[in-house]
Amino acid sequence: MESDRRRTGPVPVDGNAAGGLLTELFALDMTVAKVTCAGCGATSELGAARLYGGTMGAIFRCASCDAAVVRLVRTPAGLWIDMQGARRMFVRSPRD
Repeated sequence: MESDRRRTGPVPVDGNAAGGLLTELFALDMTVAKVTCAGCGATSELGAARLYGGTMGAIFRCASCDAAVVRLVRTPAGLWIDMQGARRMFVRSPRD
């Protein structure tokens, strides 16, 4: 008999939901930036990541392995970004 594996807790939305938050930090549309996960090596647009967040910030999780690739936190002093879970990020030049 298999156990019931229902997910408990917040349900993620896709990373596009953080477009406004990312605009505060970057002048470009960062939802189309290519991010390579440090955990599994998968590369996808940041907008394809699973997003968990609220008014204080956001955690972007890899759509392939669910590792945290980017963390954003809003404080009274400004925004903090932690990209320890991203091996690299590519942003296309706005001139292209």
